[in-house]
Amino acid sequence: MSSLSHISTLALTGGEPAVTEPGPKWPVTGEQEIVWMTEVVRSGKWSWVGSHEQAFCEEFARFIGSRHAMLLANGTVTLQCALQAVGVQPGDEVIIPGLTWVATLQAALDVGANGVLVDIDPETYCIDPAAVEAAITPKTKAIIPVHLYGCMCDMDALLNIARRHGLKIVEDVAHQHGSRWRDVGAGAIGDAGSFSFQQSKVLTCGEGGAITCNDDAVYETAFCLKHVGFMPDVTTPGNHYGHNYRATEMQAVLLRGGLTRIEDQMRIREEREAMLREGLDTLSGPLRAAQRDPRVTRQSYYTMTLHFAQEQADGITRQQYLAALAAEGFYMSPTYPAVYQHRLLNLYDSTSPIPYRDPAVVQNYAALRLPVTERVVNEEGVVLSHQFLLGSETLMRQYLDAVAKVNDHLGQVKMHFTSAT
Repeated sequence: MSSLSHISTLALTGGEPAVTEPGPKWPVTGEQEIVWMTEVVRSGKWSWVGSHEQAFCEEFARFIGSRHAMLLANGTVTLQCALQAVGVQPGDEVIIPGLTWVATLQAALDVGANGVLVDIDPETYCIDPAAVEAAITPKTKAIIPVHLYGCMCDMDALLNIARRHGLKIVEDVAHQHGSRWRDVGAGAIGDAGSFSFQQSKVLTCGEGGAITCNDDAVYETAFCLKHVGFMPDVTTPGNHYGHNYRATEMQAVLLRGGLTRIEDQMRIREEREAMLREGLDTLSGPLRAAQRDPRVTRQSYYTMTLHFAQEQADGITRQQYLAALAAEGFYMSPTYPAVYQHRLLNLYDSTSPIPYRDPAVVQNYAALRLPVTERVVNEEGVVLSHQFLLGSETLMRQYLDAVAKVNDHLGQVKMHFTSAT
């Protein structure tokens, strides 16, 4: 650690930033995608089901370790189709964590289910199995474990709960491309997995999504839902109402290119996360990394999950602490807001075509309070994006220097923001 952190001036107050090396950019592409994309554009075969889409689905299934994979337009319709494919019907209850991106809840509401929100684990920010079990009613049909940020849900506990109560599990794997629980791929553990390939994700085509599963019947139903009621051979009519949620060959090309790099990228991110984790452990201050569950045998690190302890921060808030680090060139973010506080939910009553509020369901999102979720979203939760974990070891050392510098000058950070008001 650089001793300069003890004597230098905060960048927040006019000093030189601790971080001088630029962070990596995202997304990245390779020459192979350019060659393939040119061939696709010239071929006139841009959609259902092209050779690149077929190849990607086979390659992605092998990568995840699932029997089936299918490519869809985005990572919200994947959740919708997966829920319906495992048997969720209008009026069923689906248990969802209070901390997730709003699309997780939207997908349940959009298929007519009632999303029942429960609290999260204070260490991983993932769904709390005890809260899941407490929320089960005779109407409960499924659980959506959201493997959030840089952690995975306790799948041992959730699988046990699901088996005892006869529930389906649809994994939300938007953050976990390539992560493994006890050497089983995220997305191949439950009854179905839903992936997102939106631009920020570790495997991306700008927009896109995938469903993975091991059950042939789930696969066939999901395919009908994706492809206007047709079976996977795209010529045989299926037995289920369907939509057009198809993806394009252009999306498949970008994803196939990404798959050629993802193993190396995961290795680098795991190494850099370990370096930052160990470095933070040596610093006395309010920021630490979330503990990694030893049952997670590989972690893709969409983000690094961190905890900010305000009681150790000399009276400054998380927002002020992150602002001081950003001034040093180390950019981190708070977590998502609580999903039940999202503004979109205010529009469902008046504008949604689906009457999602069953009068028999007592949960009122506007009045809901989940204490761990609210502490995390309002005070504690911090994340570092995966692109920065692809940086050099020098960059990681500079990030740690930035933390040490801010930690050594918490009083000055407090004074800066006090005088600004």
